[in-house]
Amino acid sequence: MSKIEHIRNFAIIAHIDHGKSTLADRLLEVTGTVPKERMRDQMLDRMDLERERGITIKAQAVKMKYTGKDGNTYQYNLVDTPGHVDFTYEVSRALASCEGAILLIDASQGFQAQTLANLYLAMDADLTVFPVLNKIDLTAASPDELAEEVVEFLGCEPDEVLRVSAKEGTGAEEVLEAVYKKFPPPEGEPSGLLKAHIFDSHFDGYRGVIVYVRMIDGEIKRGMRIELYSTFAKYDINEVGVFTPEMTPIDKLSAGEVGYFIATIRNIADAQIGDTVIEAGKREKVTPLAGFKELKQMVFCGLFPVDSEDYEKLKLALDKLSLNDSSFCFQAETSKALGFGYRCGFLGVLHLEIIVERLEREYDLELLITVPNVIYKIHKTDGSVLEIDSPGEMPEPTVIEHMEEPYVNATIVTPPDYIGPIMELSHKKRATQKSMEYLSKSRVLLTYEMPLAELIVEFFQRLKTVSRGYGSLDYELSTFKRTKLVKVDILVNKEPV
Repeated sequence: MSKIEHIRNFAIIAHIDHGKSTLADRLLEVTGTVPKERMRDQMLDRMDLERERGITIKAQAVKMKYTGKDGNTYQYNLVDTPGHVDFTYEVSRALASCEGAILLIDASQGFQAQTLANLYLAMDADLTVFPVLNKIDLTAASPDELAEEVVEFLGCEPDEVLRVSAKEGTGAEEVLEAVYKKFPPPEGEPSGLLKAHIFDSHFDGYRGVIVYVRMIDGEIKRGMRIELYSTFAKYDINEVGVFTPEMTPIDKLSAGEVGYFIATIRNIADAQIGDTVIEAGKREKVTPLAGFKELKQMVFCGLFPVDSEDYEKLKLALDKLSLNDSSFCFQAETSKALGFGYRCGFLGVLHLEIIVERLEREYDLELLITVPNVIYKIHKTDGSVLEIDSPGEMPEPTVIEHMEEPYVNATIVTPPDYIGPIMELSHKKRATQKSMEYLSKSRVLLTYEMPLAELIVEFFQRLKTVSRGYGSLDYELSTFKRTKLVKVDILVNKEPV
């Protein structure tokens, strides 16, 4: 067990495909956490879909030991986070277990929309951030020019911008040295009363819910009786451990450390993300930790089995999948054309694609998918408010006073050459421009307010086309806005295909 002053908890944050998982692989190699004969690409990405698509979907933690040039041995708890906008919630939860974040930037692409979004998340969490330029080995890389952008944007010194090639391993040692020098150790009292933050969990069919915790104060060990603060549920600890990256049992977890525990929790809803773990019987002496922002599904569609006899099979598959991914929701629905199926809510279009592909692969299902849409608020003439996510639920126009649709704050980062086509595309999508800011001579930040329904239907693909692949997008739900009644007739005619 390391002294708390020798512990460093940090995450790697970046835009999608900027090399987070590859850099994590190099850090695992240099620290000897994973022997060379067992190493593979994207070591921390455990799903086949993650490795095939080259993206991180689920944040993963790993414990490493590193002996610095100062002679001290440090315990590094690294969290490899997703980069796509649909999985921002995963990033925000991971950052809650850290004191620092490595901001990884592709030296051939520079600042992208999700780079900025994740940077703002880290700043909001009051983390220490230091920048690292990756892929400096590429012929298209311009590290000197990009380093100037980073210095101007973050206000750091030029020599603080590290340069690496995660693929070749260049600069990995410098990153490990910078971690203990730049990131602060966690605060906490190892001898105090138990207080731990639940930042993730997953369900194991044999052992129940495996709870991921960041220790704040005290310690947790096998045989200890704990209580989950928000549910009042009490359990006896059967196992505690760390990720190396496999789950490895240890004697105990102490203040500042990141790990897991197993306590025969059978329902994943009992271990709520953001809840505080305390010692049973000590409720009056402990103040609970702040939880996470409530998760909101933003995109909805219907899933129907091609063979109607697979309806029960689909229900069982959704039940099992939801045990390990609580970020989507589902409820039964019936269609005159498609029969019995489920109305499902997702974080975004990519999240929808991932869930559908997992259902088809892991549970051998053939599915029909309706056109994705969003939630609308219908204000009726009797004063009541109805929320709908399907055209079939639309009431008669005569009983509607007005309706509202969700809007998003969208930020687009692009080279100046493509400003015109992107503005034209955004205008066609009913977007309202809020600002335009030059991040550098070669990068412009456009901010729009846009209906979510327009964004989820082909906007990503058309943005890539008009900007020749150089435009990147990030968005977050902002508000519901009143829509003219003529929209009702348009929505009614949008029957699922």
